[in-house]
Amino acid sequence: MSVADIPPRATWDALRSDPDSVLIDVRTDAEWNFVGLPDLAEAGKQPVLIPWQLYPGMQVNAAFAEHLRKAGVTPLHKLYFLCRSGARSLAAAQAAQAAGYAHVHNIADGFEGPPDAEGHRGQVAGWKAEGLPWRQR
Repeated sequence: MSVADIPPRATWDALRSDPDSVLIDVRTDAEWNFVGLPDLAEAGKQPVLIPWQLYPGMQVNAAFAEHLRKAGVTPLHKLYFLCRSGARSLAAAQAAQAAGYAHVHNIADGFEGPPDAEGHRGQVAGWKAEGLPWRQR
């Protein structure tokens, strides 16, 4: 099985319309605190915050699937994984799929997307560049 990339706006639409949809933000605590978070209030939800890699060493979170279960995420939920640019979230989605979660999606271009010509993120593609709701923590 493979994990499909889903555009940020399609993810937002799914989160607002499907009560079984869940956004799993797999970035680090530092990213959540200093870069921002998707604001899912309009959808009546909160993102589930589970790091895929543990800061500062950035080793893979060996308890990732256990943290999903502890957060109340079940195999019946439709999971949308988010990171900075779409790479860590793809790895996390694949791990969730291997752990028995069948409905997994990777949010294309992540929260900030690729850098622009000046090296800044959040302008070219991704959740922020799409103008989707987000907030500082």
